[in-house]
Amino acid sequence: MFTLLQEYGPRMMAGLGLTFQIVLTSILAGAAISVAILMLRMSGSAVLRSFASVYITFFRGTPLLAQTFLVYYGAGQFRHELQELGVWWFFREAYWCTVFTFTLNTAAYQAEIWRGAIQSVPGGQREAIHALGMTRTAGFLKIILPQAAIVALRPLGNEAVLMMKSSAIASTITVMEVMGTTALAFSRSFDFQVYLWAAVIYLVIVEIIRRLVLVISHRLTRHSVGP
Repeated sequence: MFTLLQEYGPRMMAGLGLTFQIVLTSILAGAAISVAILMLRMSGSAVLRSFASVYITFFRGTPLLAQTFLVYYGAGQFRHELQELGVWWFFREAYWCTVFTFTLNTAAYQAEIWRGAIQSVPGGQREAIHALGMTRTAGFLKIILPQAAIVALRPLGNEAVLMMKSSAIASTITVMEVMGTTALAFSRSFDFQVYLWAAVIYLVIVEIIRRLVLVISHRLTRHSVGP
């Protein structure tokens, strides 16, 4: 067992670094896009709300694997058009296709998490903002958003966990993250224990994320008064 780990461990650790890179980049970029989707979802325009609703429904209602295949293999069908636009260099790389797909996917989930969190803030808070003469923007940033952030924290942590586990999908389009390097190690050693080590890696990372979210949640709510 330890001989196997010594031989393939460094490659799996390198794959773990790539996994972190994919997940963190996707989550951060997805957070930025989710703000735009959230604004559309909560806008006064029925057309904009419908667009955001269709976007969210598609990315939440279809498998991430299928979405990844659509981007990676589908981009090749439009190679000429993408070359003319100057973005073929992006879509021809499996890594960037993975990041692009994961970003669009997590943006849909994050937008809905924030929408639910914002709507969970009691309506009386908005009345208080108006009574204090605060602008909507100032009231949202200083009163609504901090309360919504506490509600959204754990669901966002769950989304990070799901993204970490879903990153294994990247191996299906030749990205050598944890599962990709594990599959390569198995093809050379034919020892199933490499998959056991991969499972342990995912388990440890997920547990770290879970505990980190719990610590942050505890710190944010330590002064709150229970019912």
